[in-house]
Amino acid sequence: MLIVLSPAKTFDYQTPLTLAEHSQAQFLEQSEVLIDRLRELSPAALASLMKISDKLAALNAARYAEWTQPFTPDNARPAIRAFAGDVYAGFDAETLSVADLQFAQQHVRTLSGLYGVLRPLDLIQPYRLEMGTRLSNPAGKDLYAFWDERISDALNAALAEAGASVLVNLASEEYFKAVKPKTLSMPVLQPVFQDWGSGKFRVVSFYAKRARGLMARFAIINRLTKPAGLKDFTVGGYAFAEDASSESVWVFRRGQ
Repeated sequence: MLIVLSPAKTFDYQTPLTLAEHSQAQFLEQSEVLIDRLRELSPAALASLMKISDKLAALNAARYAEWTQPFTPDNARPAIRAFAGDVYAGFDAETLSVADLQFAQQHVRTLSGLYGVLRPLDLIQPYRLEMGTRLSNPAGKDLYAFWDERISDALNAALAEAGASVLVNLASEEYFKAVKPKTLSMPVLQPVFQDWGSGKFRVVSFYAKRARGLMARFAIINRLTKPAGLKDFTVGGYAFAEDASSESVWVFRRGQ
């Protein structure tokens, strides 16, 4: 199976790396097109476009100005060690072994507004560009138009390379909208994480994000290649709820 994740808005470029292995992202040529477009916008325009503070807009304008190729370990770091945030706290890549990361390199992909599709060891420089941003570009009015079928094609290639029989979607709705499921060579499995509260089970965003990272880590350290193994996921107190699940949507619950 192949797992897809969302990226994070926050980054860690301070923690020392003990990891020497790295790879180059597939779509850096397209990323540069977007960077050139972003460089045309003032910090005020970025703040308005992305609905962020002036401080964040200035930070990211500086990031776009400094973004440069080629990517090396001196000016970039592997995506799995660069992204911070709830999903990646659950993933806890810092404690994975080299063998774990090599397995993840085959079986995990992160969707990105700037980079398209990333393998865990692909080098990246920090940025902010959410997939839902309505950034006009040479291909259309937004990033969905820009990436068009490139992301789905890349996932198909990754599915074939991994010998996968299913795509496990642990990405958010915003990011998975960049994928065209009808063009995928394999079916999509959607895990859903629910917590008990106020008399019912519901998705709590903070917990669900962390659970996505926990499940990705579970799949990696257990070397899962078939989705059936995910039903044994009990990390963080979750358990597979067969009665609430369907063939394509697997519900994991905790509480009550």
